[in-house]
Amino acid sequence: QVQLVESGGGMVQAGGSLRLSCAASGLTFSHYEMGWFRQAPGKEREFVAMITSNGTEAYYADSVKGRFFISRDNTRDTVYLQMNSLKPEDTAVYYCAAKLWLVSSTYNYWGQGTQVTVSS
Repeated sequence: QVQLVESGGGMVQAGGSLRLSCAASGLTFSHYEMGWFRQAPGKEREFVAMITSNGTEAYYADSVKGRFFISRDNTRDTVYLQMNSLKPEDTAVYYCAAKLWLVSSTYNYWGQGTQVTVSS
């Protein structure tokens, strides 16, 4: 059974920081590209960041570039999202997801999400 479990969400003031974690189990973590997505109320889920299976490349949505940083620790089967300079528009449920590297065109597995609320 594959599980992705996010943690680290919460409420912060604008300009603050949060670090999200996503612990994976039930899969060979190093074979998967890992991504972070978010969904705000009334909006579709959107891409935030991704990192390759070996952690050598990372990509970000323009809206978070320079503020958010994705990383992974393959010894801990965990992917992180460091979020800095948070803005109210960053408020959303954040999800981590896993995609089999170079095989899947869509993400195979999703976590349950963790709420991030940024107050103005």
